[in-house]
Amino acid sequence: QKPREAWEYLARCLPGSHSLLRLRNLSTGRQDPRRFAVLLPAAPMLCRGSLRRATRFGRLTFHRAYGDGTDARARFLKPLDARHSDGWDILNNPLWNKGTAFTWAERERLGLRGLLPAQVRTIEEQVSNFVTQLSAMDDQPLMQNLMLQDLQARNETLYHRVLVDHVEKMAPLVYTPTVGAACQHFSSRYQRSRGMFFTPEDAGEMGVMMRNWPRSETQVVVVTDGSRILGLGDLGANGMGIPIGKLALYCAVGGIAPHRVLPVMLDFGTNNESLLRDPLYRGYRQPRVTGDRYYALVDEFVRAVFSRFPNVLLQWEDFSSDKASNLLAKYRENYLCFNDDIQGTGCVTLAGVIAAARNAGKALTDMSFLCAGAGSAGLGVCAQIVDGMVEAGMSREEAMRRFVICTSQGAIGRADGAHGDPNHARGLNVERAPWQNDAVSDGTPMSEVVSEFKPTCLLGLAAQPAGLFTEGMVREMASYCDSPVVMPMSNPTAKSECTPQQAYEWSDGRAIVATGSPFAPVSLPDGRTFIPSQCNNMYIF
Repeated sequence: QKPREAWEYLARCLPGSHSLLRLRNLSTGRQDPRRFAVLLPAAPMLCRGSLRRATRFGRLTFHRAYGDGTDARARFLKPLDARHSDGWDILNNPLWNKGTAFTWAERERLGLRGLLPAQVRTIEEQVSNFVTQLSAMDDQPLMQNLMLQDLQARNETLYHRVLVDHVEKMAPLVYTPTVGAACQHFSSRYQRSRGMFFTPEDAGEMGVMMRNWPRSETQVVVVTDGSRILGLGDLGANGMGIPIGKLALYCAVGGIAPHRVLPVMLDFGTNNESLLRDPLYRGYRQPRVTGDRYYALVDEFVRAVFSRFPNVLLQWEDFSSDKASNLLAKYRENYLCFNDDIQGTGCVTLAGVIAAARNAGKALTDMSFLCAGAGSAGLGVCAQIVDGMVEAGMSREEAMRRFVICTSQGAIGRADGAHGDPNHARGLNVERAPWQNDAVSDGTPMSEVVSEFKPTCLLGLAAQPAGLFTEGMVREMASYCDSPVVMPMSNPTAKSECTPQQAYEWSDGRAIVATGSPFAPVSLPDGRTFIPSQCNNMYIF
C-alpha cells in the first residue's frame, strides 16, 4: 500500500548489497522495472531480518536477477560484515575504509571517533581531489598506475568510484597499455599482497591453501601463469598485474562486487634469464615446469578452485600458445571457464570486423583476411571470425579459404619450395595445420601476400616489434580496396603493427582502423580528423 515508503526503507537497509535486485508485487504479479545496486558497503546493518521487515510494505518479494533471464527466489550473497570489527580494523581494511567520507553517525557507530580528521568529505569530493592529483602526472602513466594501486590498497570504495566515474581515463591506466610497464616493475615496486600465488612446492596442498582465501563467496577468478604477458613474453610472477587489472575492470565495468573476485598466479617458474638473475624478483626462482608435471599442477589447482567455489567463473589469461588451447579444450566442457586471449579477443574482434564491414558497405562474407600472428590469440580470433561467416551463410571450408595466416617465417601455404617451405620444415601442429591456404606459397612474406591474395583486412596479433604492417602493404591494399580495414591489435603500444597515423596517411584517409591499445585522434594535412577505434577484449565485460 505504500510503495514509496517501501523503496525509501530498502534504500536505507540495503547499503551493503551489490546484488542486482528486482521487486515483484505479489498482488498483481507485475515486475517493478526500477532497480538499484550499491557498489560497496556503507554500513554493516544488512541482514535477512531487515529484508523480511521491508517486505511487509506492499507485500514485496525479492528475486536475484541473472543474465539468462531466470530468477532465483530468496538467493542472497552474503554482504561484507563489519559487526565484529573495531574502528581501527575498519580503517585498515581497504574493503571497508572510505577515509574521511565516514559521517559523524558512522564514526560514532563504528568506533571511529578520534581516528579521523574532523572534516567530513563526501565521496564526490574525494574523487575530485584524487583525479586532480592524478591529472598532474598525465605525462607519467606508470606513476599514475602506481597511484591507483596505492589507492586500491587502502580505500577500495574510493578506488572503484574513481574507475566508475572516469572509466575512459582510468581504463588505459589500470589495464592496457600501462599495465605492461606495471608488470615489468611488479617485483621492484611490490607493496601489498593481492590475490593468491601457487608454486610447484604446493603440490598436494592446493585444496587446503584455497581455504586461506578469506572470502566465502567468489564469482570470478582470473588466473595466469605469466608465460605470455601481452606482447612482453615470459614475465613469471610479475604477470600478476594482469589478473589484478582485469578484475578491476570486471568490478568497474561489469558490476562484480570487489570482494567477490580473486586474481591468481600459477607461479611455476620462468625461463626469463633476466628475472632469474634479478635479486628483487619475487617469484619462484626456477626454470618453468613443463610436460605432464605442469598439467598435473594445473589440474590440482582447477579442482581446488571449484571445490571451494563450485559456481565460480574461471578465466584463463595470458598463457603461452603451446598451453592455452590445450587447457581450454581440457576444461571447457566440465567447468565454467573461458580463455580471454582465444575467445575474448576473438569475440570483440568479430564484433569490430562486422562493424568495419558495415562502414565499408560490405557484408562479412565479402571480406578476406591476412592475419599476422599464429599464436593462441591469432588463431582464436580467426576461428571466431570463421564462425561468424558460417553463421552468415558461408560454408566453413570457404570461410577458412578467406584467411592467410603468417608466422614469423611467412605465410602458412602450399609446400611448393618457392620460399623454402619454412613452416612445413618446422612442422605444422594440429592448431596451425587446418589454416594452410594453398592460394599462396609457404613462407611468402606478408608484403607479397597482400599483392597475391589481396586481403581486405589486416589483423595484427603477432606481438612482435612494431612495424610489421608497412607502408607498401597498406598502399597496395588501398589500390584495390576503397576502405581497407587495418587492425593492429598487439599490446602494449610499442608492439603495435602500425600506428593509426600511419594507416590513415598511407591510405589517404580511407582506412578503417581499430587498435588494441588506445591512440590519440589523428589529424591529416587536409584538415580531416579521425578517431581510431579500440578493439580490446576488455569490452566483452
